[in-house]
Amino acid sequence: MPKVWKKGRGKLGFLEPLLGTWSAATSSPRGPLTCHRTLSPILGGSRVLLEARWEFGPGAAYEELAIIGAGDDGAVHFWSFTSDGKRSEGAQTDVTDVHPEAIGFEAQMPAGVARMVYWPADDGGFHWAVESKNKKGWKRFTEHHYRRTKAR
Repeated sequence: MPKVWKKGRGKLGFLEPLLGTWSAATSSPRGPLTCHRTLSPILGGSRVLLEARWEFGPGAAYEELAIIGAGDDGAVHFWSFTSDGKRSEGAQTDVTDVHPEAIGFEAQMPAGVARMVYWPADDGGFHWAVESKNKKGWKRFTEHHYRRTKAR
């Protein structure tokens, strides 16, 4: 299978295909949902900032800011803060069981281990999913298909 995503240089080069602004429209238990994600290099390229906004209709939104970069151990980590006052942190992990070019992060959450996964879509966008770990493996509970709305 030919590679779809071209990675950049350096420790965070694997995030190159995700840089820019992206949007997904889907349904949710709360009704129609639009999610916007922007990933951009910050601090001289030593970190990537993720800004996400989930819009559930007029005036109803959920926001996340996350910083991705090398931790004290040299591995790539993320630190996430959300508009409901929660925070999480985790590290890059192998998610090639989803797709050969998938990019993923895993975190220990209050309810157990979770991971988020990004992988290329045929239309030049990407898929994003959140999964929780159970005895049988990974259970997907959210999936979006993002399309580019603005290049970086």
